[in-house]
Amino acid sequence: MKKSVLFLVALLAGCGSKPLPPAWQMNAHSAIGGFEDAYLRGDTRIADAEFGRARREMVSTGRPDLAARAELVRCAVQVAALDLNDCPGFAALAQDARPEERSYAAYLGGRTGEVNAALLPEQHRALAAGGPLAAVTDPLARLVGAGVRMRTGKITPEEIKLAVDTASDQGWRRPLLAWLGVQEARARAAGDEAAAAALRRRIDLVSPR
Repeated sequence: MKKSVLFLVALLAGCGSKPLPPAWQMNAHSAIGGFEDAYLRGDTRIADAEFGRARREMVSTGRPDLAARAELVRCAVQVAALDLNDCPGFAALAQDARPEERSYAAYLGGRTGEVNAALLPEQHRALAAGGPLAAVTDPLARLVGAGVRMRTGKITPEEIKLAVDTASDQGWRRPLLAWLGVQEARARAAGDEAAAAALRRRIDLVSPR
């Protein structure tokens, strides 16, 4: 049976138009997906484990740019949930990162003067130029863009609501709680206690017990 399976794998590889990707690529891709899903759902333990697995696969290549990309994925997901740190994992690798990674790190950090929009991931180029958040179709990219705008002080109430709705539609507890908290704080600052109370009830409903 084992020989038959190995023969089938070899046959499929030989018949394909391209060779199978290296195992580290498939493993890293799976782990990054697991990290994003766990982090957005609010499961920190699983998210940390999956990110560690992804990073180990990438650094096995000895390529700093790949390790930098892993750190930028983590930074981007954190920005989506308004965990606005300085991306220390990337900072340790920035010297050996490519211009594309450095520009994306600047974008995530709200350092607009250091951003080359042409080097950003495609879904963020229009946003970096001031385009509408609602035009971004990918939910995670939309939340990342909202987080960047929150960081730079350029977000509108309509965009905050869009971020809340996006996180709610996806069932992403961590960013949903963060963006509901923004709405609640703004309602209280405006003296709208009824709206703030309604948002607090929603936050309590979403919060893990």
